[in-house]
Parts: sequence; structure tokens; C-alpha cells
Amino acid sequence: MEHYTMNLTLKVWRQKSKQDKGHFDTYTVNDISSEMSFLEMFDVLNERLVHEGNEPIAFDHDCREGICGMCSMYINGRPHGPWEGTTTCQLHMRAFKNGDTIVVEPWRANAFPVIKDLMVDRSAFDRIIQAGGYISVNTGNAVDANSLPIEKEKADASFAAATCIGCGACVAACKNSSALLFVSAKVSHLALLPQGGPERKTRVLDMVAQMDKEGFGSCTSTGACEAVCPKEISITNIARLNKEYLISGIVSDK
Repeated sequence: MEHYTMNLTLKVWRQKSKQDKGHFDTYTVNDISSEMSFLEMFDVLNERLVHEGNEPIAFDHDCREGICGMCSMYINGRPHGPWEGTTTCQLHMRAFKNGDTIVVEPWRANAFPVIKDLMVDRSAFDRIIQAGGYISVNTGNAVDANSLPIEKEKADASFAAATCIGCGACVAACKNSSALLFVSAKVSHLALLPQGGPERKTRVLDMVAQMDKEGFGSCTSTGACEAVCPKEISITNIARLNKEYLISGIVSDK
């Protein structure tokens, strides 16, 4: 793969706090390697800003391996940037061309208030998980893998749902700021397994109630969430959540 360098213009959202109105600042970065990750490019810019005596741009990151969900940036109108199935930390600068202007914003949702610049508070997701995204099991020695037979189709579907990293791209892409893809993935990966049985009657009701309490919008099935999900979580999980919600509602009314 050809290696090259580029000069870029960045329009970056700067916001001191939740109360601040916020604005875009424009920066130029030069001699950026096509092999850099998007976050490494921001590291270069921040090093320069600090050297010049200016405040660096705040952004979230942790593992930089595409598995923690922290690197939440809205890049040129798309969560995590132009590549499909990719987190911001896995996005490389070869996705852009020399002379490009790149607009970088935080997630835009009432339930994700801006902490500073490109950092948002996604603790609403944590509270949804606390409401029902768990199972009751006895701790102790690990059991044999084949002690509880599970159909391969269900095991595969559960594993696919469990790959959700809770980054919030689905919320950022949705015109209603719905969190239903996230919630449905967390409900699905437990509902498909027998270990998820003890809380099955209450899990989906509690998690959806908490989702509504947090201020997320409703799902209108446009599929924008699935299109930008870095782990390519399927919206079939939303259909499964709706089924679980209906059944749980009927059972709880008895």
C-alpha cells in the first residue's frame, strides 16, 4: 500500500462545558502520514497546541484497538468517519485526501451531554445496563463448555449481539437519538441464552423504562443505526427486543 503525506484543514467543535454554547475552531495540520490513525493525527495536533501554549482538544479514547467504544467522534457527518464497520481509533488517514477539510463534532443527543469539546457523557448507557443487563448466576469454578447445550444458531446470534461495544454511534446517527439498537443488542445476547432466563420477564421492561427515562428518542426503523455501527450490529435485534417486550408485558400483567 502506497504511503504518502498530506496537509489537512480541521474544523473542530470546541466547548468548555455543558453550559457553554460551543463553536467550531479551524486548524491546519501538515505532513500527516496516510498510515496514521485518526486519533494519532489528533495527538499530533494537540502536541502542537500545547507547544504553542494553547489548550489541547479534549477527546475520549482508551484501548485504541476498536473494542472499548470510547473514541466517539462525528466525522464529516458520520459517526466514526467514512469507513464501515470501523471505530474512530481504527480509522486511518488514508481514508482522506491531501487538501481535504474534515469536520469533527461530538455525538449530538440530549442524553449524551457534552463534557468538553469532543467528549460526551455516555453514563446513560451504564444506567440502562444496571437496570437489567445482567444475569443471576452462582460464582465459582467454570463449568464445562458442553454442560449446557445451546443451539448453534442461537449461540451465533447471541455472540453477534454481544459484540456491541456501547459506543453510542447508533444514537448519534439516529434522527430521533434512539438507543434501541444498543438496548436490543444487550437484551438479545442474554435472551438467546438459557443463562439469561431468571431475569427474562423483567429485563427488557426495566431496560426500556430506563432508556425512556434517560431521554432517548423513539425508533422509526430507518436503519441509520445499523449503517454506522462499528460492530455491524443488525437491526433484527430490535425486532427481537420488541418481541421480548410484548411477551414480558403480557406475563407481568398476570
